[in-house]
Amino acid sequence: MGVIGFLFLLLLTSGCVGGATGVEPAVQPAIPTAKTSVKIPASPSTTEQPRKKENAAVPGKQGAPPPLDLASLEQRLRDTKAIGVFTKLSLKNQVEDLLTQFRAFHQGGAGALTELREKYNLLLLKVLSLLQGSDPVLAQAVAASREAIWGLLADPAKFATL
Repeated sequence: MGVIGFLFLLLLTSGCVGGATGVEPAVQPAIPTAKTSVKIPASPSTTEQPRKKENAAVPGKQGAPPPLDLASLEQRLRDTKAIGVFTKLSLKNQVEDLLTQFRAFHQGGAGALTELREKYNLLLLKVLSLLQGSDPVLAQAVAASREAIWGLLADPAKFATL
């Protein structure tokens, strides 16, 4: 149920882009007044920067994506304040509809994988647009998991284990 729940949350967050998201308004930082002293750090050219190790990456491990942790990603989507309750409910329905379409596709039913990919991409873009401003770390994690999740959905054997 982890992947299904994750997709549920993804779809839930994408349904109400124009609606209430439950996001609190941003708080503006205080602006220093004339009585407040502001310390300006020294310019980078005047401070000594530590040298980074060059070629520290292990050969063969370069560019490998981190392993997909659907359970963690699902929980983070449930916990985020960037998406309102009603939006999450709407996304749940959209995820369930998409999963039903994937089941039908894998059972030899109507539809094409390219159509499912388009629906998946649109749903994910909605989720990312909801998260981008209020939870950019989660938005980045969802974006990084995009292809791995698609791989689970598109492969009949992997989809059957969900």
